[in-house]
This record gives sequence, C-alpha cells and structure tokens, in this order.
Amino acid sequence: MAPGETTWKLSLFAPKPTVQAALLAHDLIDDWDHELVIAGREVAEDRPDEWVLEGWYPRKPGKAEEAALGGLFEGKTPRITVEELPPADWVTLSQHNAPPIRAGRLHVHTPDYPADRHAIDFVIPASQAFGTGQHKTTAGCLEMLGAMKASGVIARNIADIGTGTGLLGFAALALWPRALITLTDIDPVCTGVVEENARLNGIPMGAGAGEAVMIVADGMDDPLLEVRGPYDLLIANILAGPLVSLAPDFAKAVSPGGNLLLAGLLAGEQEAVVKRAMARAGFRMAARLQRGDWAILWLRRRRQW
Repeated sequence: MAPGETTWKLSLFAPKPTVQAALLAHDLIDDWDHELVIAGREVAEDRPDEWVLEGWYPRKPGKAEEAALGGLFEGKTPRITVEELPPADWVTLSQHNAPPIRAGRLHVHTPDYPADRHAIDFVIPASQAFGTGQHKTTAGCLEMLGAMKASGVIARNIADIGTGTGLLGFAALALWPRALITLTDIDPVCTGVVEENARLNGIPMGAGAGEAVMIVADGMDDPLLEVRGPYDLLIANILAGPLVSLAPDFAKAVSPGGNLLLAGLLAGEQEAVVKRAMARAGFRMAARLQRGDWAILWLRRRRQW
C-alpha cells in the first residue's frame, strides 16, 4: 500500500476471542491476497473484551474481499462496515506523537519527545515502516534483548528479520556493539527508512563489526543473508504464520546453541502452534514474556539433533 494513495478500510466488530480466532485462521492461509492487510485490536483501552478486525485494501473492496474477511470467522460473520479513507500514510499517522517507552536500559521516542541521557536512547520518527517501539511486541522484544544481555548471552553475528524501522537491530547492536548485524525486510520502503534512522542514531552502515547491512528479502531467501550466517542471535518480530513456515530455515541459519527471539504472535493458540514448529526444528524454550495479548519467546537451538 503506497503512501498517498486512497485506502479502503473494512471493519468487523466482535468479542476478543472471536477476533483472535480469526487472526489465527488468517495465519494458516497460504494464498491470502497480500494487498488485503489485516490487524486486530481493542476497540478502546477501557473495553478490553471488545475487539475489531480491520482490513485495508488499495481499491474499493468487492464481494471477494468481504468474503475473504468473513470467511475467517466460524459461525455467524459479524457485520462488515466499509469506509473510504483519504489519501494518507496510515502507518505514519498511527505512530505520530506516540509516547516514549522504556525497556530496561533502552529508551525509544519519536522526535516529539526529548532524549533520555541516562539510557541507551533511540529516536525513531513515525515512518512508512512498522516498529517505533510502541507496539507491545516491539517493546517486549526490547525487554527480552536486555534480559539476554544480562544473562550473559554473547552475540557476535546478529540478524533481524522483518526489521521495519531497524529499531530491534539497532538495539541489539547497542547491547553487543562489536557484532556483525544483518537487517532484512520484504518491503523495499524499509531500506530508506532504516538508513535514515541509522543516521539519526549514529549507527554505521557497512559490512564490518559494529556496522549494519540492510537487505530486501522475503524471509530467509537471500544469498547474502545466507553467506553472512550462521547467526548466534536471530530476531523475527513478524507474524505467527510466517514464523511457522520459516522454522526450518531458522534452524539452518542459527548456529548450534544460538538464540532465536520471536514475536508477533498472540498468546494461546498462535503461541502453541509456533512453539510446536520450533520444537520440530530443533529449538527449545529459554524464556517467555507476555505483554498484553502478545507472547515474546526466547528459544535456543539444540546443540545436538
């Protein structure tokens, strides 16, 4: 969905378990129309059990798009409302003026707020990419990275898959400043976003120790990503469905005894499905966080299969 284009939004209101089940059903569909982007959320903070499933489409949706969304629900489909949105970058708008977050030693803020000189500080402007630190999964990953460092994890070669703004990769590099780090995303827009954020935060771009390389890649499918491995820390804050599909690739990319940080999955059914896939691929649980409805998982690759 390019910024500046008219977008159509479809909304379906339902109880929290119903929307979460629909999100899980979506993750299991291999041939989903990638132009129909969906997300689920609370209607309001004071109404945590009332949720809405939202879909965004670059053209006026027809019966096929409505049927696709409705088909995610078992039983009676909630009423679908369709709304034409004015031309705008809705990702940027959703992040504008977002309050700062503090996760251990890490402090993340947009330019609307001051830096924290007592913390490892990052300024991440609202942008066309996801990952300012405001979403519970991103904030949870920052917490888990701090916990990894505190527990003695040594990371010399790091990859951040689905990096978005580059924030999680930058945070990892701040914690392990001599590491090699590879940032990837499927969206080409992220390249410019990451490079600008690297400049703002003094992160050198390059192929050496303490520098970051940015790659446009679909999952783990890139020769440079393969050549720069194996990784002793791989981060993937994406979605449950892709995490399950990528489990065998993660096993090939992470060194024996290496660490895998996963997020973007709802606690409960999605978490269980992801854990099973990772166990089959040779990973074992090291630690878990839950922030709101979202699970953040730290796993280690077994040294022996």
